[in-house]
Amino acid sequence: MDLLEHHRISARANRMANRRLHLAMARLTRDEFHAPRTSFFPSLAETMNHILAVDIYYIDALEGVQEMAQRYDAFVAADTLQELAYRQRLSDERLITVCDRLDSEGIDPVIVMDRGEGRFQRDRAGHVLAHLFMHQTHHRGQVHAMLAGTRVAPPQLDEFLMPSDAPLREEDMRELGWNESSVYGA
Repeated sequence: MDLLEHHRISARANRMANRRLHLAMARLTRDEFHAPRTSFFPSLAETMNHILAVDIYYIDALEGVQEMAQRYDAFVAADTLQELAYRQRLSDERLITVCDRLDSEGIDPVIVMDRGEGRFQRDRAGHVLAHLFMHQTHHRGQVHAMLAGTRVAPPQLDEFLMPSDAPLREEDMRELGWNESSVYGA
């Protein structure tokens, strides 16, 4: 597998993992979604909104959005899980589109990230994507742990990268309108 294929699969794995988390958290009340919990961001709502805000920032960078820092600073957190799930789905689909548009040369250009106050960071697109996927996984792990402290069982989140896990994601693939051959190849 090459890096480009890995990033395309990872973008879909991100979408499937977020879908599973949103379905699990849908059984929580708004108060439970916002309740203080032990983690880096002290609630499910704050952690999930952080994931969304950072996703949008890095996708903006990958798409060359000039106002990326201003958009990040202007981010308004979703108050309800329904709103968050909708906005995260749009972001996830945007990331899939970004990854699908890349070619072997497209993974290599330098991406300029506006860090505000006149500071700019430059990294290759492949590194930006790898960082973004790690960030998502890191914070979804925190959400998973926080869910374990609720009445809702945390969902399985790591059945997406290997083709041999196909039977474990059949419902997700069907609901998302995907099929194994289009995501994982023959």
